[in-house]
Amino acid sequence: MITIRSWAVYGMLAAIWAALLGWQAAEHVRVSKALHDNLEHRGHSRLAACGQLMRARGFTGGVLISKERLEAALNALLVTNELLSIEVLNRAGEVVASAGPPPPTNDFPGAVFWGGGVAILKDPIDLGTNMMQELIMPWEEWRALRASNRPPREPPGDTNRPPQPPGDGSRPPRRLNMRSERPSWMTEEHYKEQLEKAGAHTFVAVLPAQPVLDAENADIWIRLIIVLVGTLGIAGYAVAWRSLVQTSDLQLRLVRASEQNLHLKELNLAAAGLAHETRNPLNIIRGLAQMIAKHDKTPPDISAKSRDIINETDRVTAQLNEFINYSRPREVRRAATDLNAVAGEVARALNYDLEEKKIKLEVLVEPVIIEADEQLLRQALFNLVLNAIQAVPAQGAIRIRASRRSNQEAFIEISDNGPGVPAENRTEIFKPYFTTHTEGTGLGLSVVQQIVLAHGWEIQCLPNEPAGALFRVSHVKIKE
Repeated sequence: MITIRSWAVYGMLAAIWAALLGWQAAEHVRVSKALHDNLEHRGHSRLAACGQLMRARGFTGGVLISKERLEAALNALLVTNELLSIEVLNRAGEVVASAGPPPPTNDFPGAVFWGGGVAILKDPIDLGTNMMQELIMPWEEWRALRASNRPPREPPGDTNRPPQPPGDGSRPPRRLNMRSERPSWMTEEHYKEQLEKAGAHTFVAVLPAQPVLDAENADIWIRLIIVLVGTLGIAGYAVAWRSLVQTSDLQLRLVRASEQNLHLKELNLAAAGLAHETRNPLNIIRGLAQMIAKHDKTPPDISAKSRDIINETDRVTAQLNEFINYSRPREVRRAATDLNAVAGEVARALNYDLEEKKIKLEVLVEPVIIEADEQLLRQALFNLVLNAIQAVPAQGAIRIRASRRSNQEAFIEISDNGPGVPAENRTEIFKPYFTTHTEGTGLGLSVVQQIVLAHGWEIQCLPNEPAGALFRVSHVKIKE
């Protein structure tokens, strides 16, 4: 269950992650805008230089600019590779002068277009104040235009006409001081017509945008790495917090379990002491009942009741002995033990019980020396065989089998042909006071498990084919 404190910590970590994500996104937008603005600023600077170029003395003659000389100057600007191409458009959007390959498009809304790895800028041409719009045309076209608009010569006798400078139409007309008037030889209608056709109105420049795109991609990767590192850090902190909470909870449970275990140990000692002290009055009761039963003057019914008292006293004493045996700490004193000899002693100790039920006991134990506490091992085998004797019917069969599993380990098996143990009870039978026999106490197999675990071995209850139960003790260490 997640506590309120944990929810607060996880919420704070989520807020930090969201802030990190938003911060990096805002930084990328800022860097991307700065890169775009820088490229656009350089492009506008180059277009402003083109306007200054058109205002320079070497390229103008009145309001006329030579297309050849202007395109040569524009091509010179492309040498730096800061511009891929440049166009001069008239009012109708038609190209009147250009340098470099044509742009992908010059018809787009706004002043800038990004696409196809290039940036296309569109700037109006600024020729300064009090200046007419430039007319850009080839010299041959200009000479033909001037010749068609030149007024007729006056008679030589006209002495009132001011002297005119010589000229054959091969050079541009005189420079107008403020360039705020059309050519004198051009009519107003013709001038407006030429403005629509050859008037310099707009610059269109194509700039390489791949460096900007590469810088944007690099910035995106940097931001992603920062977000990834931050995410890993936040996730690591969340996992560490979760582990800390779980560890604290486990430590608290361990303290409680330790306290409960100490309490259970105290109860166990008290119960063992009580059981030990209870045997003394039981022995007194048993002794008195025996005296009454053996007295010559005791009536038969009293003797029978006295024998019942003796039997019940023996039964309770046996239960107390098993309880004391179960509650006694298991201190294993390992030594070299002959497994075959121990199995033979157990068979001889239970010979009376075997003959009473006419049970056949088969001992198949290889000569092997193991590391074990001989007394505890004898008790464990005794309880397992006695449990099998109680389970099998008359004239049943029990087998003790032991063999090497490897050079380091051996196993011990006690099997019978009795009714067997149901699958749902094969783990329960090792618990204290669990028994399927009416006369059992439910502590025999618990004592066996204690002895086995104290040696570091393992015990299992398995089905015996075709019928019966099989108890296998494994990981028994062989004495080298």
